[in-house]
Amino acid sequence: MHNTSFRIAAPRWDRKREADKRVTDYAKLIKACAAGDKSALQEIMHAEGGRMLGVARRMLRRTDLAEDALQDALVLIWQRAHQFDETRGTAKGWLYTILRNRCLTMLRNEDRTDPMAPEVVEHALNDRELDTAFDRLDRSTDLRRCLERLDLNTRRAILASYILGHSHGEIAGRMAAPLGSVKSWVRRGLGKLRECLS
Repeated sequence: MHNTSFRIAAPRWDRKREADKRVTDYAKLIKACAAGDKSALQEIMHAEGGRMLGVARRMLRRTDLAEDALQDALVLIWQRAHQFDETRGTAKGWLYTILRNRCLTMLRNEDRTDPMAPEVVEHALNDRELDTAFDRLDRSTDLRRCLERLDLNTRRAILASYILGHSHGEIAGRMAAPLGSVKSWVRRGLGKLRECLS
């Protein structure tokens, strides 16, 4: 099958520009999906499928369920591609939001001997994912040292934005905090990180 490329090849010497273009390719590929181009969905799968499966596996803790979640997420990406709005967040964040929501739905629907409320499950998963991302940072790095200086809410808001790809509105909902507070935490936290790292 012929695989259509949406990216114009850049000169070899301009690797940074090529990397930057790859970041924006997701938006183009999602729009191509909305236009009915199945090869665009295949490109998304080839580019992000492994990482998406890893996220699903961490959330669901079972490979078989993670594979089902990824398959379902790809179907939803195809069906909802026309809903993607670049002004509301990054294309990559949109892909992972669909995957995470599918995983959360599967967790809620799973029969459990100790049922938990959906919002408790979601909150626990987000906290665990953020803590794991933070714990993976080498303790000797400046970034780890500077993040440790931030208060917990500020650190979690920044990690949720840059690790999970959540918008400020999503972070406010998940942290049960006012939107203004979240924006302030992220803005001030990034300022403190810049000072600390300079």
